[in-house]
Amino acid sequence: MLVVDDDPTVAEVVAGYLGRAGFAVDRAADGPGALASAAARRPDLVVLDLMLPGMDGLEVCRALRDKGPVPVIMLTARGDEEDRILGLEIGADDYVTKPFSPRELVLRVESVLRRGRTGPRAPGSSGPGPGDVTHRAGIALDPLARRATRDGRELALTVREFDLLAFLLRHPGVAFTREELMREVWGWDFGDLSTVTVHVRRLRGKVEEDPGAPRLIQTVWGIGYRFDAPPDAADEGRRDERRPDERWRDEGGQDVGDDAGRDGGRGPGSDA
Repeated sequence: MLVVDDDPTVAEVVAGYLGRAGFAVDRAADGPGALASAAARRPDLVVLDLMLPGMDGLEVCRALRDKGPVPVIMLTARGDEEDRILGLEIGADDYVTKPFSPRELVLRVESVLRRGRTGPRAPGSSGPGPGDVTHRAGIALDPLARRATRDGRELALTVREFDLLAFLLRHPGVAFTREELMREVWGWDFGDLSTVTVHVRRLRGKVEEDPGAPRLIQTVWGIGYRFDAPPDAADEGRRDERRPDERWRDEGGQDVGDDAGRDGGRGPGSDA
């Protein structure tokens, strides 16, 4: 575990709580120190302050991601929404706003690491399980190896992007609200829904042929998002194993009898 913060008090408190939770913790006070520490011993996760002197947290996050996948939780000042969204765009998996509860931060760390090992699964789902390799729309996803490819090309996904793609692949044709995605993928019952929007946008940039006109991850106006794609041959046999409500929705992306349509009207905060 690597904690990067130029405030020695904050760094000491965070490192102390993580240490008591059973994590081995390295500390760095600036960007160059963080990169040097990560190069010497690759961390399982980085807790990274956004407002660092000189090389800021966004630059550090970008440099870390360029070296390979590593989960990043950013510490941001309350109200810095643009920087927070930019951090998610660059590849941060989560963020915590200052002032924060150290216990909450530890829970967020454990959540990111846990989902990095197992991935999310919807309660009651009867589709492909967490260990099953899924093939759909040219995408192959192996949850145990934490590896995803599109047409044979490996996708560079963050922990949350991988979990989001895995969840959507297991529930094709089903429209989920951003609240539902936050609960099932992030494990949060509440939070900033722009986190979901940003991750969907990033994921589209990696799996869609034209992210500006997505064909796989569709926006359902007034609802949220839906993954639309026929199964590849390897998964065709699983189609009838889905729940009855999922099979009905797969026909047109909305419930049978919903003649009012679920896409009539743009929902607040939804993106195209």
